[in-house]
Amino acid sequence: MGAMLRLLAFLLTTLAACGQTVFRPHPVAPRDFAVMAWGSSPSDPGHLSGMREAGLNLSGFCRAADLDQVSAAGLTCFVSDKRANGYDWEKLPPEAELRAAVSELARQVGSHPAALGFYLRDEPHASLMPGLGRVAALLREAAPALWPYVNLFPYRVSPERLGTPTYDAYVRLLVDVIRQPFLSYDNYSLVSGQMLDYFFTNLEIIRRLSQETQTPFWNCILANAHFNYMEPSDATFHLQVYSTLAYGGRGIQYFTYFTPQIGNYRLGAIDQFGNRTPTWEMLRRINNQVHALAPTLIKLRSTGVYHYPDPPEQGRHLRDSRLVRSLEMTQRYVRPPIAARFLAGEFEDPQGRSYLMIVNKHLDQSFQFSVQLKQEGRTLRRVSPYSGREEAFGREMDWLAPGAGVLLRVE
Repeated sequence: MGAMLRLLAFLLTTLAACGQTVFRPHPVAPRDFAVMAWGSSPSDPGHLSGMREAGLNLSGFCRAADLDQVSAAGLTCFVSDKRANGYDWEKLPPEAELRAAVSELARQVGSHPAALGFYLRDEPHASLMPGLGRVAALLREAAPALWPYVNLFPYRVSPERLGTPTYDAYVRLLVDVIRQPFLSYDNYSLVSGQMLDYFFTNLEIIRRLSQETQTPFWNCILANAHFNYMEPSDATFHLQVYSTLAYGGRGIQYFTYFTPQIGNYRLGAIDQFGNRTPTWEMLRRINNQVHALAPTLIKLRSTGVYHYPDPPEQGRHLRDSRLVRSLEMTQRYVRPPIAARFLAGEFEDPQGRSYLMIVNKHLDQSFQFSVQLKQEGRTLRRVSPYSGREEAFGREMDWLAPGAGVLLRVE
């Protein structure tokens, strides 16, 4: 034991001598900002502990019997149980039978600290929404503090699969019929080394509907490789997460933490043999940044998102920005230089102060950036993605890694 303490003291001294500070951000609460593994929650305490270590605050869809283990790991979950989701949604049981089943489940779950709500359905057709809404209402009546969970299709799905003439109408069912306190949808668009514009167009639509309905939104993003989607990397995690943050998102869901044992699924955080893959460390790195930035982000109101040089469908060009006159990105030692592609999310806090999040849309290029604001004499301060604290914007902080973002406050 004495030798171990001496080694630890040596390492701490060495880090201090190098000027290196180790940051361990305080985890954000899931009701403030969700960081979730999409899929079935494990029962094994070791896996649950690993999920917490990876920066998750929601373990996914758990059994009621596993709530104690989930709580012991410092996590929460959505309870998945046939009394909440085991129905033919177009032909529900008689009212008395349904109410009795839901009440029994609510009594079992009670006010358990690990229960955030109840899993109902993924990607439903609109014809199922009335049935889902009825069960959601009974669950809300029996357990008012717990949330229903329904996740929606991405916008590029056909009207026939949605069951509504427009995607807007489909999304509004989640608010009007399910009365879910957050919008949740998925979109996987990482193909052939680039992010397809579908991803950003979906964010445009969801952000607009989020503001119109005054409902925060969660984005379910790609965290493994399958079909012809790209293998995970720090850049793919950066771009998906920082873009969601720049659009004002209040939750990130990862599809998936455990690699499915079908098809060509690969490189989830945990492989089919239960081992951690390199993706696990990527997940932990980006989640630490989310936890560091979340205390600031959850206080901000999104006021606009702008792209350069080519906005996606329904998107806006940087020239429309309220804050930015110009934003230039350059490189060193690259001939010819690669043309930059980026987006800028703008925010305002309760005191009326302006914030700016810049995201590099390239997945394989780093850029140095400079910002000229429309208001002369204003300066920028950076919110550290490691400590979460504001700091002077200078030195080498004006570089963005592939897919990465930076949060700045206008002073």
